[in-house]
Amino acid sequence: MSDPLRELRSLRATRWFTDADVADEDLRRILDTARWTGSARNRQPWRFHTVRNAATREELSACGAYALHVRTAPVVVLLALDRSGADAEFDGGRVAQTVMLAAQRLGLGSCPVTFFPADNAGRVTALAGFAPPWEVRTGIALGHPAPTPSGTSAIRTGRLPLTSLWTRDVTDPGRRC
Repeated sequence: MSDPLRELRSLRATRWFTDADVADEDLRRILDTARWTGSARNRQPWRFHTVRNAATREELSACGAYALHVRTAPVVVLLALDRSGADAEFDGGRVAQTVMLAAQRLGLGSCPVTFFPADNAGRVTALAGFAPPWEVRTGIALGHPAPTPSGTSAIRTGRLPLTSLWTRDVTDPGRRC
């Protein structure tokens, strides 16, 4: 019997890409799917800005400690969030995950990147043409996956067991939120 949740568990970050371009139609389908992501009060506090230019991707790669992979991605989706709402960060995470899952369904690899510290986020926000209350702290590299180079990764692999992550409710009638 097929496991209907297998695909969700199979999403992995892709940091190595081939030189093959991402088709405009695939990018449009990914972003059109992402725009349907739920958000608090249906605010949809996101806007997408795409970067294909190699010089701009190079500049973006210097805007975070783990941003080097955006240099080789054929396209980077910059995610601008309207920070005037307290829940924009959560909604931004939801839409970023939808972008990554939609890319995977089309056979593309993806990897999120966080632009930090605040000066770098400001630089990327301006580069994408946004101003407050909009801010770009997150990008998503997209492309056709290339083989991962051999060697030891500096990034931890594997997952913690569910028993380390899940605690069961202990009924306490006197407990209030």
